[in-house]
Order: sequence, then C-alpha cells, then structure tokens
Amino acid sequence: MKLEDIKEVAKKYDIKVGKLKKAELVRTVQVAELNDPCFETGKAAECGQAECLWREDCK
Repeated sequence: MKLEDIKEVAKKYDIKVGKLKKAELVRTVQVAELNDPCFETGKAAECGQAECLWREDCK
C-alpha cells in the first residue's frame, strides 16, 4: 500500500501523520484498530491476522 493510501486510512482515525515513517504510521493505525501493532516486526508468519489490511506489505 502506498504511503498516501495509508495516510487516508490514518485520517479516519484522526491520527496526526506528521513525519511518521510508513511502518510507524501503520503500527499507529493498527493500535487505533485495536490490533497488535506488529507491522514489519518479523511476526508476519505468526500474527494470526491473515485478513490484515497491511498483510501484503508486511515482513
């Protein structure tokens, strides 16, 4: 997902994007969604969130 698309999702949660990097922004959105902030933390294989919006970009 492109950064601009992520920023649009963040706006829905009233998250101030500022100078957050992509991974930081996605994890902030994950917390707002009441999910584990696991994006790019190496837990993709074990997170159990197969339907995660960020799954395609996760490592």
